[in-house]
Amino acid sequence: MVIAAKQPKPKTCKNPACRASFIPQRLGQAVCNYTCGLAIKDVNQDKARKSLAQVERREIKVRKEKLKSRAEYAKEAQAVINRYVRLRDAHLGCISCSKPATWGGQWHCSHFRSVGAAPHIRFNLWNMNKSCSQCNSHLSGNLAGYRPGLIEKIGQERVDWLECNQAIARHDIPCLKRLKAVFTKKAKRLERRTEGAISWAVM
Repeated sequence: MVIAAKQPKPKTCKNPACRASFIPQRLGQAVCNYTCGLAIKDVNQDKARKSLAQVERREIKVRKEKLKSRAEYAKEAQAVINRYVRLRDAHLGCISCSKPATWGGQWHCSHFRSVGAAPHIRFNLWNMNKSCSQCNSHLSGNLAGYRPGLIEKIGQERVDWLECNQAIARHDIPCLKRLKAVFTKKAKRLERRTEGAISWAVM
């Protein structure tokens, strides 16, 4: 009695551009023809190149992180927190003058006590408020207008605390990294909330 050889089951070609059904002629055959085999090879090589490039980019990033100074970390953290403050105060006008939130110029984050004079509270959110570029850049914060505006915003007691605070604090690199990470997330949440509010207003 002759037993017929078992026919292999149809397979689907692994080439994403083909995906044809075929009967494999050999063990482990993954594509329906030579052309699809070449296409798959090119795709795999492209994936390998991209993967290698990603590894190289990560290694370069790690090396750059190791070379960064504390001042550079502080600058990065400051930029992120400045952005957060501008988003937090988006509905407010300039802290130092009468320009409303609808003013079409450039908005800054202004320190009530400057980074140079009070580096220990450079990241304190009471000390950081939205200001127009004219007051912040050209009038050095316009403190004559800033102080009454800040008292109205956060109260006399908190302003007194800012003015009297003479603590000595040094933000180390791990602290600066945490600040950057935390306020990056906070800024993104505020941005999404603001975009959502605008979308509802337009509808």
